[in-house]
Amino acid sequence: MGGLVGAAIGLAIGVGAYTFVYARGASYLTDDPAACANCHVMNDHYNAWVKSSHAAVAVCNDCHTPAGFVSKYAVKASNGFWHSYAFTTGDFPFPLRIKPHNLKVANDACRKCHADITLAMGHAAESDPVACTACHQSVGHLE
Repeated sequence: MGGLVGAAIGLAIGVGAYTFVYARGASYLTDDPAACANCHVMNDHYNAWVKSSHAAVAVCNDCHTPAGFVSKYAVKASNGFWHSYAFTTGDFPFPLRIKPHNLKVANDACRKCHADITLAMGHAAESDPVACTACHQSVGHLE
């Protein structure tokens, strides 16, 4: 039993060191958009954001995480795990595609920041099936 506990502790230390040293894991706890470009597959998205109108008013977390401390870090933890898994295994689509849950987070952010406009257009309800990105695909990531 002691060997199993030691192995588990060693594994946790190894994974933690990999995550926070090699993979710069601590950078993901910040709001710095450059952290998103730690993975080379995100470089095009980061560079497109830099050129967009949103670069002056929003960082990645403003659009890609929900409001509220707990919700924000729950989404960051989930995305961090699945992104790490996908990039480690190479099992991800290219070009990258946003998943339904993350699309909802992004659309909710659009509706929050642009509430005056979306209310006037009738696109403010959470049950609204029209995704903001249906008409505004490259707004946050100018192509």
